[in-house]
Amino acid sequence: MDKNLAIIVLAAGQGTRMKSATPKLLHPLAGAPIVAHVLATARSLDAAHVVAVVRHERDLVAAAVEAELPGTVIVDQDEIPGTGRAVEQAIAALPADFDGEVLVLNGDVPLLNADTLTAFLEQHRADAAEASVLSAIYDDPSGYGRVVRDITGRFDRIVEQKDASDDERRIAEINAGIYAFGAAALRDQLANLTTDNAQGEKYLTDVIGLLRAAGSEVEAVPVSEPWLVAGINDRAQLAETSARLNALIVRGWQLNGVTIEDPATTWIDLTVRIEPDVTIRPGTQLKGATLIETGAIVGPDTTLVDCEIGRNAEVKRTDGTLAVVGAGASVGPFSYLRPGTALGADGKIGAFVETKNAKIGEGSKVPHLSYVGDASIGEQSNIGAGSIFANYDGVKKHHSEIGSHVRTGSHGVFVAPVRIGDGAYTGAGTVVRKDVPAGALAVNVAPQRNIEGWVQTHRPGTAAAQAAEAGDEASGPASHDAATD
Repeated sequence: MDKNLAIIVLAAGQGTRMKSATPKLLHPLAGAPIVAHVLATARSLDAAHVVAVVRHERDLVAAAVEAELPGTVIVDQDEIPGTGRAVEQAIAALPADFDGEVLVLNGDVPLLNADTLTAFLEQHRADAAEASVLSAIYDDPSGYGRVVRDITGRFDRIVEQKDASDDERRIAEINAGIYAFGAAALRDQLANLTTDNAQGEKYLTDVIGLLRAAGSEVEAVPVSEPWLVAGINDRAQLAETSARLNALIVRGWQLNGVTIEDPATTWIDLTVRIEPDVTIRPGTQLKGATLIETGAIVGPDTTLVDCEIGRNAEVKRTDGTLAVVGAGASVGPFSYLRPGTALGADGKIGAFVETKNAKIGEGSKVPHLSYVGDASIGEQSNIGAGSIFANYDGVKKHHSEIGSHVRTGSHGVFVAPVRIGDGAYTGAGTVVRKDVPAGALAVNVAPQRNIEGWVQTHRPGTAAAQAAEAGDEASGPASHDAATD
């Protein structure tokens, strides 16, 4: 733990430009709320104290902060607006004798990583500065406060866009809004902040000006890449940041031995785990706690949420949530794996099959056009095409059990609760309403009845009737000839 470091995370803003009922900082980014990325970075820095300042949707944001970084001190910003006031209240929550460095982070700047901040702090300490400003060089700095340097290149001041001269507006170096302060100097100058400005706010940038006026050392440290300090204020910026972060995630997995055929259409959450020699095909989304083991092929056009895919399995054109696919198994195309699905090794869930709370044993297959809900299937069984597990009686769900080495005919219905024993068969079109013993054949006895001439009688003049009459005429003599031969 760095006992000389405290981190303040500013998380009180409303984020009106998001135009959303969801607080800005809780919008998802690579599987986690925006603010969670900032807190993860704070955790990596191992500070002695972390304080988060909240206000808008206070309880929701505070809960997200606690979930990501337990033990964070939550401070409620009062009615006095401004970042200066937020930091003033956060400082008051630190131990009175804390005299280290205070790092101020914005909760809506999620791509700023621990390595960049570590280098920033090291430079701040090496300069023996009372304050350091993280800056960036932007091709288009419009709207940002500019970092003004003197003729020697040393930091001079920060000037806001609205107050800048024409020459100052041409400056490309901007204030990123990330600061490092000496705790004592920060406390002293926060006490001098006022709301005597057009917005009636206490500005943290005014602390920089007060320190400079007092003769304190203040430095500006540029980041290596401007996107590191990009904030999120609207949904367009959220999409841009998502794409940037996803590109970094995808590249990381590629360098770790994963084949990703089309990075532009592949989206992977930070919480996903992928082993080497996995192939990810185009149009794939991997979310939540999904795990994909070596040799598996996933995609194209597949979405997996909190799924486990075993070694050498193949999953294509599939939507799956909270499902487990065993080693060497095959899923898809156009399969729908709902929570509770577990497919055994070398098993198969085929085209247009939906499963839910279904345990399908090793080597067993549900090849196509079926629904398997609230059921368990043993090993090496085959479920015929178009089979339905009727698990709901209108009030409760019921479970069905299919044994091992079972063969069920096409278009069967299993009315739960029902059990089919090992090695049993069912005939095509059978509705199974009672248990089937091991080795038995279950069929519904309903002799076929042909009513001759029905079409001509009940559908006279139709194309079908005409075809039937023509068929009768064609078959009559042929049958007679065959009889006489």
